Amino acid sequence: MATVKLRSFSALSIFLLSYFLCFAAAEDVRVTVRGVTSVAKTDDTFICATLDWWPSTKCDYGQCPWGQAGILNLDLNNKILANAIRAFGNLRIRIGGSLQDQVVYQVGHAVKKFPHFKRNDTGLFGFTRGSLPMHRWNQLNKLFNQTGVKLTFGLNALFGKHKSSDSDLWLGNWNPKNARDLMEYTIFQGHKIDSYELGNELCASGVSARLDAVQYSKDIIVLKKLVDKLYPDPKTRPAVLGPAGFYDQQWFNTFFEATGPNVIQGVTHHIYNLGPGDPYFLDQVAQTYRDLSVSINEFAPWAGPWVGESGGAFNSGGKDVSHTFANGFWYLDQLGMTSTFNHKVFCRQALIGGNYGLLNTTSFIPNPDYYGALLWHRLMGKEVLVTTHDTTPYLRAYSHCSRNKPGISLLLINMSNQTTFSVTVENDDNLYPSSRKLKNYIYGGTEKREEYHLTPKDGNIQSDVVLLNGTPLKLTSSLDIPEMKPIYVDSSSPITIAPDSFVYVTIKDFKAPACA
Repeated sequence: MATVKLRSFSALSIFLLSYFLCFAAAEDVRVTVRGVTSVAKTDDTFICATLDWWPSTKCDYGQCPWGQAGILNLDLNNKILANAIRAFGNLRIRIGGSLQDQVVYQVGHAVKKFPHFKRNDTGLFGFTRGSLPMHRWNQLNKLFNQTGVKLTFGLNALFGKHKSSDSDLWLGNWNPKNARDLMEYTIFQGHKIDSYELGNELCASGVSARLDAVQYSKDIIVLKKLVDKLYPDPKTRPAVLGPAGFYDQQWFNTFFEATGPNVIQGVTHHIYNLGPGDPYFLDQVAQTYRDLSVSINEFAPWAGPWVGESGGAFNSGGKDVSHTFANGFWYLDQLGMTSTFNHKVFCRQALIGGNYGLLNTTSFIPNPDYYGALLWHRLMGKEVLVTTHDTTPYLRAYSHCSRNKPGISLLLINMSNQTTFSVTVENDDNLYPSSRKLKNYIYGGTEKREEYHLTPKDGNIQSDVVLLNGTPLKLTSSLDIPEMKPIYVDSSSPITIAPDSFVYVTIKDFKAPACA
């Protein structure tokens, strides 16, 4: 009889029951939010996802995980794809990737023959050159226009160059003619471009090819002049981004000095730092973010840092991890960490394709990280607040001013698979933290807070199904993204963070002058 009654409970009722039962065994933690001033600021489109050029014959480690998910063969009429993009309202998409510098555009007279990607061991990344037909470019832009996309397009930076005889270094000046033809066609068609990026992973030692920093600076100055000429209205002029590779202090600083002011608006760099599920390991990349910030502040203060591509594990991602709930420990933590280092944008590799897509490569059904990204985009505002606690590194805590709401929103990540944390939020409203510290006060508002608890199905972190407040997130019968409702919790009670879970919390009546 008791079993029948239990089964009649809703998933939310069972979740709430387990939520409050966790109090007894939880470890108490005080998370301090310094709401008096912000420490950094992101762009409105901080959440970004990439589309890549890989054909179906891209294979690694005995698998070919790209299928029909590349830019040239993706089903652009898929309803789930459109709904998944549209749910963000203004998702930033970056078109680029490893084959970007082998793509020519089927327009104008700069190119005599338009090749198709084919396997070739002597080519960059094992492929010949490929091309983008203008009818496909129109189809892509039709989708982007219908779904509110802000588009970053990566241009071929090797066009007109030649490879040196004894290394991966490419020589000569960039030939902008094919890029100019594409831009003129794009303007004529009324397609909207938010930014152009030059090249992919050509800086420092490169990946399959590389460019000298001074030469790259000459090339990107040419691009900037071209963009300024073709887009005379500053209000609609696309930004120029670069260098789209892995950070190297000497190369980046040389590039900044040689380029000079107000050429690039965004400094794009790539991160692939996924390792064991260890918070100490994840912390190591913070030094890269800090070093880049120092370089920008000293040599290019007019530009903001972007993570232009990051998929955790490179070469299409880990087939048993990248599409599962477990990947969120890396991904959501990186969103929080990069925002504190004043990064404006974080582009996830990829929206779809490989093992690391936010959407399943064949079914287009959203993977767990999709929902984590969507909640960030809807809840976390641009102003970043200092957030600290002095307990275990297995609890990660980040806070921003709320997006389109008063108060603050927090992201709390429990990387422990055993410990439940009972979190009390403390408000540090000291305007001068270096002076004698006044006593902080524990937040205890009158308005109920909103909580979104993300947990894996059946407690299995390698599941590709995520639960929101105990209920599986599934597409609706009309293939729309499901509604994502919070639970409302009395503000006088602590926030319970179950093992292996992520929690977004919005506190509307948190007194944060930075968010006024």
